[in-house]
Amino acid sequence: MLEGSILQQLETAHSNSARPIRYGVYYKNTLVSLCHALEDHILTDDSTPIVITAFQQGKWYLEEAERYADIAKKSKHIAIMAGSDSAWAEHPTSELSNVDLVGLESTDPVAQEWHLIILSPTYTAMVLCQELSEADYEAAGIPTSDKERKFYGLWTFEPELVQETAKIAIAHIKNYNPELAAKLTAHQVAIKPSLATSENLSKVVSRVVDYLQTGEKQTLQKALDRNLVSNEIQAFLRMAQMMDAADITNPMAAAEVVALAETIGQLLDLPAWQIKRLRLAGLLHRIDPMQQAESVLTPGTSTRYHEEAPSSPLTCPLVPGAQVLRTMPRLRAVAQIITHQSEWWNGTGEPAGLAGDEIPLESRILALVAYFQSRVQHRKTSELSRQEIFSQALEDCRKQQGDNREDSLKENRFDPKLVETLSLLVMGLQQGLDLPVMTPKTSVGMWLLDSQWDNQSQIAKYIANYQKS
Repeated sequence: MLEGSILQQLETAHSNSARPIRYGVYYKNTLVSLCHALEDHILTDDSTPIVITAFQQGKWYLEEAERYADIAKKSKHIAIMAGSDSAWAEHPTSELSNVDLVGLESTDPVAQEWHLIILSPTYTAMVLCQELSEADYEAAGIPTSDKERKFYGLWTFEPELVQETAKIAIAHIKNYNPELAAKLTAHQVAIKPSLATSENLSKVVSRVVDYLQTGEKQTLQKALDRNLVSNEIQAFLRMAQMMDAADITNPMAAAEVVALAETIGQLLDLPAWQIKRLRLAGLLHRIDPMQQAESVLTPGTSTRYHEEAPSSPLTCPLVPGAQVLRTMPRLRAVAQIITHQSEWWNGTGEPAGLAGDEIPLESRILALVAYFQSRVQHRKTSELSRQEIFSQALEDCRKQQGDNREDSLKENRFDPKLVETLSLLVMGLQQGLDLPVMTPKTSVGMWLLDSQWDNQSQIAKYIANYQKS
């Protein structure tokens, strides 16, 4: 990272943090999609944000100047940093009362950065990247195609991180224009962004995914396509994390459900690909508002997709929900798992009224562990011991389990075989087995998740003992 750049200052501030920032590498094409999606949300949202951007060079601002004239109509104030190319300050958008240009010196490290920072009363969003140096490209060298240029950084909706970065950016602007910095600081203090609602997040994420999908994917080589797909999945993961954070009664639900589901999968000796799919479904299992969102760029597409279930011979045309996930081929199986987590073992659940083994296995696992986790969480504030909490939560599950006998199929909610497996896991938890709760690590990898356990040997030993019994 360039010394003195906004990205480097943020990294330094978090170098010893308990929550280190995770960075990725993004192609220019991906960043254009991300920024356009977030900018378009400004145009459709009722809030009036402050917007701080860095365009590297004035010529890139000129390409977006007309667009920023429209954004200015919906914004409290816009500050644009870029190298002082000729004529960029003469564009009519630059004359608007709530738009200020900051001409960066050629030696300023921020002139190598690409930023979009949005602070509104209802949500926050940020793209923060720095272009790779010639040395970073190594043997491949600097790309000849503009859209193959690479940037190192992050994007997020997290309010505290966006607020912190905005302060760093405003401090940098102060070196050039103290009056503008003071104005932006006053706006930032007055706005006081809150944690985005699930409805607002669903709109933003839907737009991000749409832009990533409708970009130039068909004409790009494989590496660029992977970059786009990775960021589509990141959009959903970020939304899921924010929704968990907004639930003060159960803020770790997704991560804890994943830990339980993965261990159940290992106890059942499921193949790695199935556990990986179950893990992602666990992380996303609470994104119901997202499931109801239509495609922003192609309205109506969220209700027309009929999918063949990957774990079941049945087709489910009944649910318009989960369609945003289904628009991504790599997430269709995950969408199906999430959709059918509300089926009941006795066939009285939704959306398709599937019964018994007709329900996809991962959906049955997800439904059971999500319910168990919620019952454990409900009792955490009680005077009960660890052993008692697990025992009572398990008993809640047993009260809703079905019956293995075929003539008693219409008994209840959960797969009795899975409840039996859960009881073995609970025995391990009561004896001190610790399931590490991990948040997903985002990167440019296709699945973006680190599957390694901190205490892998302990879990492997417990599973081995179970399989011998």
